[in-house]
Amino acid sequence: MLSVKTPEEVMTLLKESFPSGITGETVIPLSEAPGRVLCEAVTADEYIPGFDRSSVDGYAVRAADTFGCSDAIPALLAESGEILMGESAGLILSPGECAAIPTGGAVPAGADAVVMIEYTEDYGDGTIGILKSVSPGENMVFRGDDLRPGTVLLPKGRKLSVPDIGALAAMGMDRVRVFRKPLVGIISTGDELVPVSETPAGGQIRDVNSSMLAALAADAGADVRSFGILKDDENLLGKTLDAALSECDLVLLSGGSSVGIKDAALRVIESRGEVLLHGIAMKPGKPTIIGRIGGKPVFGLPGHPVAAFFVSDLFVRPLIGRLMGRSVRIRTVPARITEAVSANHGRAQYMGVFLSGSEDSLSAVPVRSKSGLITAQAGSDGYFCIPRDCEGVPAGAEIRVKLYTSD
Repeated sequence: MLSVKTPEEVMTLLKESFPSGITGETVIPLSEAPGRVLCEAVTADEYIPGFDRSSVDGYAVRAADTFGCSDAIPALLAESGEILMGESAGLILSPGECAAIPTGGAVPAGADAVVMIEYTEDYGDGTIGILKSVSPGENMVFRGDDLRPGTVLLPKGRKLSVPDIGALAAMGMDRVRVFRKPLVGIISTGDELVPVSETPAGGQIRDVNSSMLAALAADAGADVRSFGILKDDENLLGKTLDAALSECDLVLLSGGSSVGIKDAALRVIESRGEVLLHGIAMKPGKPTIIGRIGGKPVFGLPGHPVAAFFVSDLFVRPLIGRLMGRSVRIRTVPARITEAVSANHGRAQYMGVFLSGSEDSLSAVPVRSKSGLITAQAGSDGYFCIPRDCEGVPAGAEIRVKLYTSD
């Protein structure tokens, strides 16, 4: 008989049983870093930018020299030189002087503002007319505006985004230290399974779970290795699980988790380590097994694809993030359910939905499907949960939809 835990208890169990960031560290080129997780905080050790620079094409000036000027009464300044891109200013601006400067050029000493070229006139005799006054600091980016030494740019556990890569490049980093990707081993079991490339004969079905679970693990940031389809043979399962654990950080075993004479997953896991739970108070996915062997997590997932998906998205995805040192942020949106949905009292019930409408007024059409019918989920946008102490939701009720995409 199954001794079930609630989904909330399962999340707590996983956090208590498997430390964060246990996959180890590696150093990779910056070009390979998007989506990887920092294993140490990145702290600035220099000023960025390293000099005061102009944010427009125009003339570097002393702001006080422009006060009160206009189209009718321009301020007349002597052009003392020109600032070239990629070079230091090389001059000091005195009162009554200005210097031509491009966008990104180094602002010379003595200047405290830049006038846009649109508000100037060149009289051809070395005199520049300023037609609009500027305030100190206008049209300038100052040294250290972006970063100063000692500033924590990115925290440990940060999943690197494309802008993050730009910031690291600005700091002169061409390599970065990250957590190693977890390697997830996937094993499918069942006499009825055939590879997806084959046409099933009578009583056979294609192995949906291997491809689906590999896709989920890869999307969560892991590397994946498939150990193929196994017949319902306890000795073969044990040997394959041993091989998978010898090289993988996490093993997903699909099928063989229910209570039955041929369901060997529980016995195999128990004989090699410990079973942390057998049964989750959820629908679909109740007969899930979670074990620990040699400190590594092993999931015995239901063979039904929809059940295997919901369990994996709820628990395996965040665990993969945890193994490489990060917390996965869940994206949810509010929506109105279009029809009433009854629930199985006593278990949290999960159901896919199709979303339609505008972002601030979404409608959710529930996916009416059994746990083995994965094709019904195709095209859906996310799923919602009916709590275990609730007997259903009426049409028009607001629900929170967990989107399939996460950060």
